[in-house]
Parts: sequence; C-alpha cells; structure tokens
Amino acid sequence: MSILIKHQSIVPDTWQRLEADEDPNRQPLPEADLLFPQAIWQARKNEIISRYKRIGLWLEPDADLAPLAADLDYFQVIAIHFPKFVDGRGYSLARLLRERYHFAGELRAVGDVLHDQLFFMRRVGFDAWALKAGQDAERALHAFTTFPTSYQGAVDDPTPLFRRRNP
Repeated sequence: MSILIKHQSIVPDTWQRLEADEDPNRQPLPEADLLFPQAIWQARKNEIISRYKRIGLWLEPDADLAPLAADLDYFQVIAIHFPKFVDGRGYSLARLLRERYHFAGELRAVGDVLHDQLFFMRRVGFDAWALKAGQDAERALHAFTTFPTSYQGAVDDPTPLFRRRNP
C-alpha cells in the first residue's frame, strides 16, 4: 500500500491502478478498489457499475472530458496522471472537472508530482496527491503553507484578494 497526501494529511492509499491491456473488453477485472483507465471504463461501463461499489477513474493528460460528463457521479476518485513535471495539462483537467463539470469526489494527482507543485495543484481543485518516488511526504506537507495568501481567485477560493480586503 502506497502513501498518499489527502486533505493535507498523510494516509495509506487503498486504490490500485488497473493497467490497460490491448483489448479492454478481455481485460480481467480483479476485486479491489480500482482506478480504471478511460478506455476500459468506456468499453465496459455497465459491467463495472454492476460489479463495483467504489469506482475510480484514471485519466491521461490528453483526456477528453465531454464523453465522461454524464458518468462523473459514479466515481469516488479521479486520478489525473502527470507523465512529466513540465506537463501542465492536468491542471486544466482538474479545474474543468471542478468548475465546469462540478465533480465533488476526490481529485488525485499521480505520476511526476513533486512537493513544489502541491500548493498550485490545490488551487485548481486537487485534494489528494501521490508523490513521485523519493519525495518526503512529511516535508511535502509544508508546501501548503509556502504562500500565506494568493492574489487570484481559483477553485479553492474564487474570491480575488482585492475583494477579500476589508474597507
């Protein structure tokens, strides 16, 4: 079981990623808390819904969210993969999921996630992080207090600083 930062606390991670096979229709589905790749979800949605009480979704940074819009209520967790530190598309996916699609479940950053990114990831809607191997989770918790306030409105606080000031 790996370590996860969730709601700014270190917790065990009970979810497993189901690796995508070449043929999503023939992929065995084990009994566990699974993060299903989008291809498997789309190919076997009805079977997954009938078999699992808790369902997670694994999204790559180039995912198209429009076909998933009607399905978001099925997911307890959506994991967005960051294949490289410099790939920021996951930030856009997170903000779209929270603001446009009103996803209220756990939104998790996975992959090449460094503690330097946590503050900014929280601003766009992430509330859980699976850090890159070798990162110190205890040290990473300090990333949430790096900046005492932010100027712009975002998912975590839509009111910009000039609107928060007292007259």
